[in-house]
Amino acid sequence: MNEIDMSVWTGRTDAAEGEHATRWHQRVQPASADLKPGIALVGFACDEGVRRNQGRVGAVEAPAVLRKALANLAWHQSTPVYDAGDVACDDGELDAAQKKLGQGVADLIAAGHVPLVLGGGHETAFGTFQGLAEAYPDKTIGIVNLDAHFDLRDAAEASSGTPFKQIADLCQARGRAFRYLCWGVAAPSNTQALFARAEALKVQWRADTAMTEAQLPERLAELESFVASVDLVYLTIDLDVLPAAQMPAVSAPAAFGVPLSVVEAIAARLAASGRLAAADLVEFNPRFDQDSHGAKGAARLAWSIAKNWQR
Repeated sequence: MNEIDMSVWTGRTDAAEGEHATRWHQRVQPASADLKPGIALVGFACDEGVRRNQGRVGAVEAPAVLRKALANLAWHQSTPVYDAGDVACDDGELDAAQKKLGQGVADLIAAGHVPLVLGGGHETAFGTFQGLAEAYPDKTIGIVNLDAHFDLRDAAEASSGTPFKQIADLCQARGRAFRYLCWGVAAPSNTQALFARAEALKVQWRADTAMTEAQLPERLAELESFVASVDLVYLTIDLDVLPAAQMPAVSAPAAFGVPLSVVEAIAARLAASGRLAAADLVEFNPRFDQDSHGAKGAARLAWSIAKNWQR
């Protein structure tokens, strides 16, 4: 990890209101050895995957902006939160950066923490999963990806469009089960080749049109079944799954999308399941934000995951 910069953790203080009127900036601590187990925030400051995928760069700035958005939110939890700094990819060496992120995730888990990774493009996912695979070599890890895209592209070099194909290949090479649930898929944004690959890899998917508030009870029942079938769950939220009106600040805004209320309900349910081993939020691009709408939405999801996380 890079040096931890705690200067972003500033905000309003209501001292007269007492100890129950605190906010995140008053509670988040820098990660260090021998701390009580908690949630560890890790930034993946990386644009390389988006650049290779011909997207709109800017996600490299996301970890710092998301910390600032979290800083002034009210503290509603008992689990401590630590800032474990950033892994940067500023030299174009994406594979090395993903490996470094994976090692950081594995080290945090070994120390008793649960990682919440702030990307970065969706290339973040391959780094996070590498860490989970190292930390839990004998566990079946189910991936829940809330995303408009399968991100199963088969390409000559890694990008933000390839992470789950890379994970599938890693699982095959190590004799691990590849359990992948992808919800929020936008059919117009995924080629027939990607749908065919998803079918070949036995991906469990739902289209964005099947992710409305009215359909949420049915989706949550399916989610419970998926969680029960694996040992641990890795949640990855590509923020482009949200409607463009709610999340304009991504490389590829969604024309239809899945409402924030639905995404938050799924994330909260997984966090409370006792099986969530790690989570990440990816593809936030501050350069295209409007009045901090995107930052606030992403911070709300991180806040909800942290509030509901049960071990």
